[in-house]
Amino acid sequence: MKKSILLFLVGLVFTTTQAQVSYPTLDYYLPDNVSYDPNIPKPQEVLGYMPGEWHVSHDQLVSYMEKMAAASPRITIDRRGTTFEGRPLLLLTITSPENHANIEQIKAEHQALTESGAEDLNTAQMPIVTYQGMSIHGNEPSGSNAGLLAAYYLAAAQGPEIDALLDNVVVLFDPSFNPDGLQRFSYWANTNKNQNLSSDPQDREYSEVWPGGRTNHYWFDLNRDWLPTELPESQARIKTYHAWHPNILTDHHEMGSNSSFFFQPGIQSRTHPLTPKLNQELTAEIGKYHAAAFDKLGSFYYTEEDYDDFYYGKGSTFPDINGSIGILFEQASSRGHVQETDNGLLTFPFTIRNQFTAFLSTLEAAQEMRVKLLDYQRDFYANSRDKAGNDAYIFGSKNDPARATHLAKLLQRHKIDVYTPSESYSTKDLSFDPKSSYVVPKSQKHSRLLKGMFEKRTSFEDSLFYDISAWSFQLAFNLDFSDSAPASLAGSKIDSVQLATPLTLAQSSYAYMLPWGNYYAPKALNAILNKGLRAKVALQPFTADGIDYDYGTVMIPVQNQSLNAEELQKFLDKVAKESHLTIDPIKSGLTDGIDLGSRKFEALKPQKIALLVGDGISSYDAGEIWHLLDTRFDISITKLDTRNLNRSDLNKYTTIIMPTSGWGGGLDEAAGDKIAAWVRNGGTLIGFKNAARWIKRQGLIDYTTVSTENPAKNISFEQRRDFNGAQVIGGAIFTATLDRSHPIAFGYDNNRISLFRDTTLFIEADETSYKNPVQYTDEPLAAGYISSINYEAIKGTRPFVHQGAGRGNVLIFTDNTNFRAFWYGTSKLFMNGIFFSEQM
Repeated sequence: MKKSILLFLVGLVFTTTQAQVSYPTLDYYLPDNVSYDPNIPKPQEVLGYMPGEWHVSHDQLVSYMEKMAAASPRITIDRRGTTFEGRPLLLLTITSPENHANIEQIKAEHQALTESGAEDLNTAQMPIVTYQGMSIHGNEPSGSNAGLLAAYYLAAAQGPEIDALLDNVVVLFDPSFNPDGLQRFSYWANTNKNQNLSSDPQDREYSEVWPGGRTNHYWFDLNRDWLPTELPESQARIKTYHAWHPNILTDHHEMGSNSSFFFQPGIQSRTHPLTPKLNQELTAEIGKYHAAAFDKLGSFYYTEEDYDDFYYGKGSTFPDINGSIGILFEQASSRGHVQETDNGLLTFPFTIRNQFTAFLSTLEAAQEMRVKLLDYQRDFYANSRDKAGNDAYIFGSKNDPARATHLAKLLQRHKIDVYTPSESYSTKDLSFDPKSSYVVPKSQKHSRLLKGMFEKRTSFEDSLFYDISAWSFQLAFNLDFSDSAPASLAGSKIDSVQLATPLTLAQSSYAYMLPWGNYYAPKALNAILNKGLRAKVALQPFTADGIDYDYGTVMIPVQNQSLNAEELQKFLDKVAKESHLTIDPIKSGLTDGIDLGSRKFEALKPQKIALLVGDGISSYDAGEIWHLLDTRFDISITKLDTRNLNRSDLNKYTTIIMPTSGWGGGLDEAAGDKIAAWVRNGGTLIGFKNAARWIKRQGLIDYTTVSTENPAKNISFEQRRDFNGAQVIGGAIFTATLDRSHPIAFGYDNNRISLFRDTTLFIEADETSYKNPVQYTDEPLAAGYISSINYEAIKGTRPFVHQGAGRGNVLIFTDNTNFRAFWYGTSKLFMNGIFFSEQM
């Protein structure tokens, strides 16, 4: 790198709150002693401004990248898909023209490095592959803005050094992992920029309005979705990852403005045990290249003191379980254009240059360590196969094949082979049907990834976690599961797992039954009720036409409907096919158990749902609910902003959902009184996690919490933060019992369920046992970390409370039933709260 930060500051004249700026030229960013091809357009020639002067919007970023690809034989560009808002997901492949001419062969050879027989490949003759992605958090924009410089440098730089680099390295480059978030933030930063820049951190420029630009359209943190891959942005990049198996993946972020620059390794005691020790040693060796580059630049940095490599769903950790090296970069954020910090004035151009520096030092490390990293990848997969075991996983659900299918689809996104069972299979406690189960042999390429997805770890070297401590997918999907099925049970390999399509529904002249166990039953019921059709829910099991129906079965009578019998059959057949479930025609109302005319069938009403959003609400939790209802169940909701609640007509809604928050931030006393009056007049209020405390303060529900002690004995001042941090439940899984006769548990066929928890709100069980339809067991920890103090507190508590309030209902969940869109197993608890609150 050419110049230190001091040279840039010479061109800037600052006062405490106002800055007159002379923006840097490209020389400030780019390496010296390099000539550049004049035929390659410079960023400012396309954008109309110098990088760092404005925040690049995603459409501008796309335009520049496409012009780079058109101008340079070193770059090809691919639109791999789109975001929820329709923005393209780009991938640039950057390497020498000679490599481009043989790119498919290079990819095939690199793929072969992960397969059996890879020992015959000559890694000395193979290019290395890096995958470098920018700004997965949209309001951490220095990465994407540095991407302008990265693309220009790799396209335009001339000389033997760049030729050698591109001969030996294939660069997969994503200039924006999160297009929707980047667009949202660039608009904010640019529209709030002063001509005379303000460096005052209290300026509006540095304080986004809710929800900010960090997340995608549905307010998900995309850097937690590398393993679940539930979102389109994630699915595009995972497809690229598994097509190429890059040797290094870099993930460019920002952190607090008073920090410097972080690169991995992180805190070693928090590395996941399935990650090879050599992975961290190679990460540290790559780090020496970063350190040398930053020393030359004069930028401060640190390593090994922060962050971790535990949760495999992050971009910097996911590669570690896949034979690659994942690297997290964290740059102190200017959050706008220039801010006062503990380290002096932090400018946007300075943050861009640091990210660009790390981009180039990664390529230098890749080139110098090429053979070592290629050999490591080959050995990783060979060792994984050797230690995989000769048996298989099997999972399924007779009651709800859809959940099992979604898990199988997830595995296939990670190029894991999935098979149908060749026959029925039983363990001591479980039975698996070939029609609703899947077999996954352990002896396959991604055996270590599989183990990381299914393990239930409860012991740890460290008690602090940057993210969650457990994510066992068989528990998240609430499936029957065995990890010791014979491999011979694998029947036919499934090329592409698909949700079932039911047979055409036969016409009935009496009634139809919708079993509630299927994951998509709420989608079907919502369509039926919104069509204006009558439907009732069964409060007890029964048998009709030889079929057993459980609690929660929905009956649709044929008579006295707005559609005639033929029209009703066609409509329900369409609903069944669109919801991937079976609806049964019934011939007679005489059954074994409650008859169809029984008062144990209660009428259901269409639901009009409002979701509280805005100041005081967790955008993550609100987004998960919005995404679930909107994209999976086709349920239209109204997003009520907390700022406007006092002006809103709540009588339009049957249900209001209150996600977790720092309650009661965002709602004043008048808003609280308004919600309370609405509930007592017949509304259903559903609150999550800390919202329960606010609801209690409004007098709408009563419960008793379990207090926990925090005896910080023999703890030094230095240790205080770690001790207190160890009392946090960052994300673990706990077992609870279910009263399946209670409407909150309708649709479940097991009296136990696994719940994800990341709070320390523990509610005592009620003395009346039936008021505890969901209750933690006496030894509830299924996977993850919890301190001994909190573990004693959680035992026997209840994560769900229902109480009536006037003519209305109040439901609270202490846990997140929709966590990160992959917690399929508890979604139905939430949906039961929406549709069956009056039956409670």
